[in-house]
Amino acid sequence: MRIALLQVASPDDEAVEARVSRVSRTVLAERALRGTDLLILPEMWTAGYFSFEQYAARAEPLEGRTLTAARRWATELGIRVHLGSFVEVDELGRLHNTSVMVGPDGAVENTYRKVHLFGYGSQESVLLTPGTTIGTSVVAGLATGITTCYDLRFPELFRSLVDVGAEQVAVCAAWPEARLEHWRLFTTVRAVEQQVYVVACNAVGEQSGVTLGGHSRVVDPAGQVVVEAGQDEGFSFTELDPGLPGRVRAEFPALADRRWPGPTLDVPSPTAPIAMKEQA
Repeated sequence: MRIALLQVASPDDEAVEARVSRVSRTVLAERALRGTDLLILPEMWTAGYFSFEQYAARAEPLEGRTLTAARRWATELGIRVHLGSFVEVDELGRLHNTSVMVGPDGAVENTYRKVHLFGYGSQESVLLTPGTTIGTSVVAGLATGITTCYDLRFPELFRSLVDVGAEQVAVCAAWPEARLEHWRLFTTVRAVEQQVYVVACNAVGEQSGVTLGGHSRVVDPAGQVVVEAGQDEGFSFTELDPGLPGRVRAEFPALADRRWPGPTLDVPSPTAPIAMKEQA
């Protein structure tokens, strides 16, 4: 399984249309992408994650410019594309941080609206509406889920993806350089605890005075870093073994040893029972 990660900068002085054209030229000119199973881009690379005051103006419907560009890349190159994410405006006028997986035929295979919206030093949680659903699509035989950036801090979301069959999770991000070690930590821990590949693509450059961390990386189910980029724009390529998640889970069956929460586990408590919230 061949994976490509494309780090993209979204400078404040570059128009969105110009950026989409620039990135499209970069993708379509890259010969090494042919035969690749998955290309993944960063979070909000079109609008610029930290350009909060521009979210409404740069919002687009699901079938907008970003998906149109991704369909073109997918069909012309014969590859599967995770288009990163963009500001989606839905039929009710609400804004979402939305990711889409596009198949080689241009069909939408999975759509994900970011569940955990960032609030610390960010207006995302004020301006956007969180998603409520998860799902997977198949990439080179692996059920692949989607999460976005801040979601990395919430292991229950990743466990929910594992519960619906995920063996790989694609993560698009606009993670700041100031918390780069957290980025490395969480991408590794999520891979190890869930026994999945974590394929994580981060933004680079500077947006609204914030320097993005780059260092897009792929971590395998045993916690080994397969590839890690630097902080420049450009592609990183790697090849993965689709059979590894199954072998790791068979050799070290931590997922099979789960006991909480579970329908048959009787946990006596001298105090009031813990209320377990059902997954939305």
